[in-house]
Amino acid sequence: MRTVLVTGTGGAGRTTVAAATALAAARAGRRTLLLTADRGPVPDAVLAAALPAESPGPAEPIPAAPGLWAARIDADARFRGHAQDLQERAASLFDLLGAAPFDAEELTEPPGAEAFATLAALRSAHADGGWDLIVVDAPPVPETVRLLALPEQLRRYLRRLLPTERQAARALRPMLAQLVGVPMPAQKLYEHAEYAEHELAAVQGVIESAATTVRLVLEPGAHAADALRAARAGLALQGCRVDSVVANRLLPTGSADPFLAALSGRQQTALKEIHEEYANAATAVRELPHLGRDIQGPDDMAELGGFEALGLVPETRHGRAADPWTVEDRLADDGVLVWLLPLPGARREGLDLIRRGDELIVSVSPFRRVLPLPSALRRCSVSGAGLRDGVLRVRFTPDPALWPKSF
Repeated sequence: MRTVLVTGTGGAGRTTVAAATALAAARAGRRTLLLTADRGPVPDAVLAAALPAESPGPAEPIPAAPGLWAARIDADARFRGHAQDLQERAASLFDLLGAAPFDAEELTEPPGAEAFATLAALRSAHADGGWDLIVVDAPPVPETVRLLALPEQLRRYLRRLLPTERQAARALRPMLAQLVGVPMPAQKLYEHAEYAEHELAAVQGVIESAATTVRLVLEPGAHAADALRAARAGLALQGCRVDSVVANRLLPTGSADPFLAALSGRQQTALKEIHEEYANAATAVRELPHLGRDIQGPDDMAELGGFEALGLVPETRHGRAADPWTVEDRLADDGVLVWLLPLPGARREGLDLIRRGDELIVSVSPFRRVLPLPSALRRCSVSGAGLRDGVLRVRFTPDPALWPKSF
């Protein structure tokens, strides 16, 4: 099962490209699901289908075209449903504390609920297993990078707050609960933590799969290349592979109108810079024209100029991607091990490294990731780092007190 996450700069037409990708795949004979959290009218307009505005449970897909189903992710309804369920499960705890549970009308969607709802919808779609391709109309790049980082971050927090060794005491809690007459809150806490760990691990597996790729959408302009560079670095930090860059809403060239010609000229200059940026990368740059109007339905998308030929149909053949973080053994020549971290688009001025115990904290402004060190590197100290050709090389020198001695 393939998954394509469509993101990009704000207002660049991500929803249109996501819909075009899904429609092209459906027309190629793949059973395709399009997921969107956009609550505005754009998804309905580009699909010419009315997506349900509210769904108390998992988003129910509706047929949008032959072979294509679409669903709108309702973060508010999902939050209220889970909050009420949690209150019911923790009713004894509320009684123990003398607290009154919230009424359904009091529950409102908190910040960040959309990210959780999107991950839950992606997890549910993969668990269903009935799709050849899942296309996600994702938020702009900064939010998407944080969305992709969320499962790993939350799992790390759970391990820190509820370490495995402390869970051994759970066997005593049923007896304690019988003594005091109410379920022990800690027991419920660990049960929920186990469930959360299982679900987070599943969605993290989807994100890290070689069958999951990212599609970047932007409208070429003065700052397009810089925005694209930051996007590449943030996604690379999460180990995500960008399969293509879509330059959207390209104006026609050679216009006799000076105003239109100037706009088109600036677009072409930016487009040339983007092509140069990706000249040696395994990422295609695709171009979609500006139709001079908003997209209204599949017929309009077909006028984009043969979007199938532009490579918007994801490849069905894919192999397991190589581990992006590899260790190079230079002990014989230089006495060091080198950890290679591909970070295309990263710049030295926005790069920061911190060694903390058995972890390396890598910051690529404004993104950060905590990477567990491979076992060999845990017995070493960091002796230097350098960024060259889009690859961060971190040098580790074996610690004589920890490194195995040869006999």
